[in-house]
Amino acid sequence: MKSKSIFAFLCVIILVMGIFTGCGKKDDTAPAGDQTNGESRKILVNGSTSVQPLADELVKKYKEAHPNDVIDIQGGGSGVGIKAAMDGTSDIGMSSRELKDEEKSLKEYKIAIDGIAVIVNPANSVEDLTTEQIRKIYTGEIKDWSEIGGKSGKITVVTREEGSGTRGAFIELTGLEVEENGNKVDKTMAGAITQGSTGAVMTTVAGDESSIGFASFGSVEGSKDLKVLKVDGNECTEDNIYSSTYKLARPFLLVTKEEPTGLAKDFIDFILSEEGQNLIEENNYLKVE
Repeated sequence: MKSKSIFAFLCVIILVMGIFTGCGKKDDTAPAGDQTNGESRKILVNGSTSVQPLADELVKKYKEAHPNDVIDIQGGGSGVGIKAAMDGTSDIGMSSRELKDEEKSLKEYKIAIDGIAVIVNPANSVEDLTTEQIRKIYTGEIKDWSEIGGKSGKITVVTREEGSGTRGAFIELTGLEVEENGNKVDKTMAGAITQGSTGAVMTTVAGDESSIGFASFGSVEGSKDLKVLKVDGNECTEDNIYSSTYKLARPFLLVTKEEPTGLAKDFIDFILSEEGQNLIEENNYLKVE
């Protein structure tokens, strides 16, 4: 009987020690930092592949102060990002074009301004094209470089996929988008090489002396593998884009279905802050004035 009492007493001591040990032990599985209901905050941002590289840089900087926040950046094109924001399947959509009338229900935030650079291979002797010449090249009316002051050779036309914000802005600004029977129609020639990202357009043009393409100014500035053409006698530079002397320019937008809250709001606020805008300038894009 005595041995049973001693055993019971020891069990009680072990139990009490276990309780105190558990209370003092840190839960290594619990995330630290910004949390909602005990979990790290997370948002999905997708859309324009022109905005994507800039968004990646902004996320890196933001996470220096908020390492436990998760911001998933994905491409897909401006149309994809806008639709995802409207459907609520993405917290933030990225667009590299102005919103259409039917998209104006979205909350939009202009985070940067970017020029659309018309690019050729450095071996190409052409330096300047008019907007009208660019339009005719992309419709197929001008087929050979000799027609516009270059060496004789067939022009390889490179464009972006449908739904791309860069393509949407380019066809509008160059007159490739026309209205027919109440509908807007893209007159880009059927034989154009279609690429799915800014990087793919740049790679294609860099590897083909006969090609012409267009891409984000922020992506191509300083590239030794590409030549940026003047348009209507004006260079694609920051000063000319700000002054509207260079006409092929568009905004970078972030869009949300409702007024942003939580991490989405904090991330957008950071981008529009002085720190965020300085980072945009460091990446060769233009600040929002």
